[in-house]
Amino acid sequence: MFESYDDLVTIEDLCEMLGIGKNAAYELLQRKLIKSFHIGRSWKIPKKAVEEYIYQQSGIKK
Repeated sequence: MFESYDDLVTIEDLCEMLGIGKNAAYELLQRKLIKSFHIGRSWKIPKKAVEEYIYQQSGIKK
């Protein structure tokens, strides 16, 4: 899943991956629903964290 993305994705990538807007993406990160961290002023999101979030929300077991 998401093979075309780097191991660390940006907010823009996250929006594209989940089909959501920036406000919704920031909300997910601020509520710590998707694991992430800052480098300077930029959010960095591990691609695996996005995949884990999708699995959690869908109820699918890996």
